[in-house]
Amino acid sequence: MEITIRPAVKNGPPFALIVPCVDKVMAEQRAASFTKRSIKNEAKLSGLKLAVSMMDLTTLEGADTPGKLRHLCAKALQPMDGRYECPRVAAVCVYPNLVKTARTLLDGTGVHIASVATAFPSGQAPLKTKLEEVRMAMKDGADEIDMVIDRGAFLSGDFGKVYDEIAAVREACGEAHLKVILETGELKTYDNVRLASAIAIKAGGHFIKTSTGKISPAATLPVTLVMLEAIRDHYFATGEMIGMKPAGGIRTAKEALQYLVMVKETLGAAWLTPEWFRFGASGLLTDVNMQIAKMRDGTYQRAADFALP
Repeated sequence: MEITIRPAVKNGPPFALIVPCVDKVMAEQRAASFTKRSIKNEAKLSGLKLAVSMMDLTTLEGADTPGKLRHLCAKALQPMDGRYECPRVAAVCVYPNLVKTARTLLDGTGVHIASVATAFPSGQAPLKTKLEEVRMAMKDGADEIDMVIDRGAFLSGDFGKVYDEIAAVREACGEAHLKVILETGELKTYDNVRLASAIAIKAGGHFIKTSTGKISPAATLPVTLVMLEAIRDHYFATGEMIGMKPAGGIRTAKEALQYLVMVKETLGAAWLTPEWFRFGASGLLTDVNMQIAKMRDGTYQRAADFALP
């Protein structure tokens, strides 16, 4: 399908996006095939540790406090007892008002500070307000911004507005990485997901991300596959790598390994690094920790021994 985007940013000229339609049956069959791979022994242990290194630990609740954030940052720096040789996570993700606290706790550690912005999770606010929120997070020390698109604009066909907002946020981010959240559960169709991915990439997103984690369904294998294929096609056309972040609903180590296999077989080994792939699923860490401990000790520990706050 061919969609014409009419951006207002800097009075840019209209341009066409040619986006292939998604074969729903084949996408779901292909995604299901990744659940049948068998990964064992040292390869499994390496995969589990890789998954930890790709996690964005997240606390996005109204009851978030500096004390809760301190606990989360400590977990980010040492997810397990040192004898398991488990790596640090990739980032801690918070609301803008907690970025400054996160910076004092994580500065110099190598763990990035990500902040949701642009009226997360709804995206329903004037652009001026969204940009002020981004600039505040940047001023306080954010390394990454996770923005949400205006799904109302997208679903009403105002693709130019969606493009404009992403482009404006990208500019406001400066040197920070921008992750564009599509909220795929509200986009409903794979064709919409593919189109939204193309718009986000064209507008300058460094990453595309499935979900806010606030609605269901969030990340699924078929939806993530559709987004990975958009990244692959962009790479073939331009040579530019774009990152991917499935978020919400990924709760088990087994699922995490399935996503890693899908990334490897769709995009290649170059994307199997925290620089290009992230998990937005804090609940996932507990199960991955349990599996790592089981492989090293031969017995399961209690989930409570690894639980996040």
